[in-house]
Amino acid sequence: MAGIVFFKTTMLQEIVEFYVSEVGMYVWLEQEDCVILSHGNMLLGFCYRDSSEVDGMITFFYPAKEDVDAMYELLSHITSSEPAENEKYEIYQFFAQDPEGRTLEFQTFLHPIEPIGF
Repeated sequence: MAGIVFFKTTMLQEIVEFYVSEVGMYVWLEQEDCVILSHGNMLLGFCYRDSSEVDGMITFFYPAKEDVDAMYELLSHITSSEPAENEKYEIYQFFAQDPEGRTLEFQTFLHPIEPIGF
C-alpha cells in the first residue's frame, strides 16, 4: 500500500520551492492547485487553499547520523534545535520549520528497523 499526506497552503509555489531546493524532494505530480512531492517512499501533497491553518509535523528519516548532520548543515538557517540523541525513542534528531511554520523533524533510528518497500 502507498499513500500521500496532504497539507493546505496559502503559498503553493514558495512551499514547493522550499521542499525541492532546501529539503531535496522532487515534484512527482503537478495538478491545477496541488503539487505532490516525493522523497524516498514519502509522498507529500500541498494544495492551495485560502485558509491560513497550519498544523502537523513532517518527519524525514535517514540511514545514519551523518545524513542527519548533513541536513542540519544545509538547513541551519531554519532550525529550532541542534541534532541530539533522544533516548526515549532511540533516535538522533533535530527540528526546523518550513516557510509556513510547519514543524519538520529530521532523524535516524539508533536501533535496527525493518526495511520499507512497496
